[in-house]
Amino acid sequence: MNKFMKLAIEEARKGIQNNDGGPFGACIVKNGKVVAKGHNRVVANNDPTCHGEIDAIRKACKKLETFDLTGCDLYTTGEPCPMCACACLWANMNKIYYGGRTEDIANLGFKDEHFYKKLHITIPQNYFEECDRDACLQLFTDYKNIQNKTHY
Repeated sequence: MNKFMKLAIEEARKGIQNNDGGPFGACIVKNGKVVAKGHNRVVANNDPTCHGEIDAIRKACKKLETFDLTGCDLYTTGEPCPMCACACLWANMNKIYYGGRTEDIANLGFKDEHFYKKLHITIPQNYFEECDRDACLQLFTDYKNIQNKTHY
């Protein structure tokens, strides 16, 4: 397993254990070193924009004292929604490595695919690369099996 995806999965599990939000964790890397990690905090912060990718981007920008993340790559447990993908583009990130596909996320009750279609957004395919899908699917299965979730 890719070591940075492993960190993203660990971050997602941390968020799930804290009941912060869905099973989404992210890790931002520059020159082979971790800059920041984040996880979904939608429920914890009552903030629909605080997805794992956004949480990690905010932390990375603060740590690096810049809004420009040129040279950084993002590892995330799920294929980013349009908001997160566009935030990565705005931040000038090099590439996004994702685990679970949009259809895997839909199986959990999340509606990312709906927004891609509704907003007519297309992200360049070479910007995304699938990574460690099976490990992320296990994370999603574990999340799906949690009883009495207050969020999807």
